[in-house]
Amino acid sequence: MNLPSTRPVSVGIDGSAESQAALEWAAREATRRGVPLRLAHAWMEESLFVPTPPDENVARRLLEQAEAEVSAGHPELTVSTRLVPDTAASGLVDESSEAELLVLGSRGHGAVVGFLVGSVGQPVIAHAHCPVVSVRAVEARRTTEGDEVVVGLRDLGPDSGRLLDFAFTSAAVRGATVRAVHVWGAPSMFGSDVPDMLQQRGHQPVEDQQAALLSEALAPWRERHPAVPVVEHLRFGNASEELLAATSHRAALLIVGRRLHRPRLSLHIGGVAHAALHHAACPVAVVPYG
Repeated sequence: MNLPSTRPVSVGIDGSAESQAALEWAAREATRRGVPLRLAHAWMEESLFVPTPPDENVARRLLEQAEAEVSAGHPELTVSTRLVPDTAASGLVDESSEAELLVLGSRGHGAVVGFLVGSVGQPVIAHAHCPVVSVRAVEARRTTEGDEVVVGLRDLGPDSGRLLDFAFTSAAVRGATVRAVHVWGAPSMFGSDVPDMLQQRGHQPVEDQQAALLSEALAPWRERHPAVPVVEHLRFGNASEELLAATSHRAALLIVGRRLHRPRLSLHIGGVAHAALHHAACPVAVVPYG
């Protein structure tokens, strides 16, 4: 399925197993979307005390080898490279301004320990201009992918548009279902019995209102993508817990949002996005919005 965008899927590589998994995932995603793939490597080191002088030739050979490997495995792809004369975090944020999406590798040790976002991933996710997908090394060993794209929706107004656009596009190119998760109410210390208790005391109208708002937010995207099945997943409780539970074993991708217009030096991406990156068992896309 070819989409109208010609912006590339970009992937940050550094020669690690994690970036190799990110590269393979990015190649598949670029193929699905019918867009070019660009390999980016920022070769300058952070200036801590007396850093080791960077070697541009080594960096260039790394890119050339990665390009050769991915081109051999995906001959249908248009592949290019970009050697960025900057530090990794700054260079990849700059790369994100020209990309459809940016893919990064993340170290992970299973769903409990989860993603270790690291000194590069955190600032890139916090300040990237496009969606950033974090991929764990385990993805390189997967032979099958889930059949749902799960998207967490905190806001059901116009601000949800960027997340839903990304979710429906990602589902359409996979032939997958969109599971739209909206959690209403405050996190509770009382456990799973609280929703029933609240409903018995007259909170059913609130849930009905949230259900109507969720359906209204999804309606334009259902119309644009009539072939994409949709599950409306409405829950009361803790947003992070409910969203992670919704991924189950069927999620091919989990999509969460982060607010734009953060202070330049801030690394804050929001509690739900942070929990998703640390604990989700599938790739996680963080989409800037607002």
